[in-house]
Amino acid sequence: MHLNPYGEYAVLLAASLANDWPEDRDGIAARARELGMTMTFPVGRDDYAGTRRVIDDWLKIVDAADPNERARLLNAEMATVTAYPRLTDHDGEGWHLHYRDDNDALPHVLRAVISVGTALHLTTRGMHRLARCEAGAAPGDPCTNVVVDVTRNGRQRYCSIRCANRAAVRRHRARAVAARE
Repeated sequence: MHLNPYGEYAVLLAASLANDWPEDRDGIAARARELGMTMTFPVGRDDYAGTRRVIDDWLKIVDAADPNERARLLNAEMATVTAYPRLTDHDGEGWHLHYRDDNDALPHVLRAVISVGTALHLTTRGMHRLARCEAGAAPGDPCTNVVVDVTRNGRQRYCSIRCANRAAVRRHRARAVAARE
């Protein structure tokens, strides 16, 4: 048996959905599979809108600046999907723990996995390791992507090399203007 920590892949899944929302329910399920969830989900009529609500609620956690507020919001999310841990052996993965019931709807499963994964990510890596891309803090920069910091040193601030480069160019230009003045 291996322990399924739900950490990194669940947070990366949430960020992926937040940063690039799929066009339909099949896109959500495909993204979940791409990022590590091998199980299939029974189709429900509210899957697409329900999953959008899950991501919108998760973004409130991302945007919480204070660690206590972030923890309060995350605890509330986990409380809504409470289930007993259970051993499972699906899809040839080997025995592992799930923190949800087997036949829950897609939004419920994603809320459980994402909230537990986010809690594990923040408590093991640091409460500061989830944020919006720092490039978007600059006036006129449109980036609002979520950054899940999985780096060794815990200093990832940008969602992409492109955003990091834009910020570096802005800093360089600001130094050049300051030097001329």
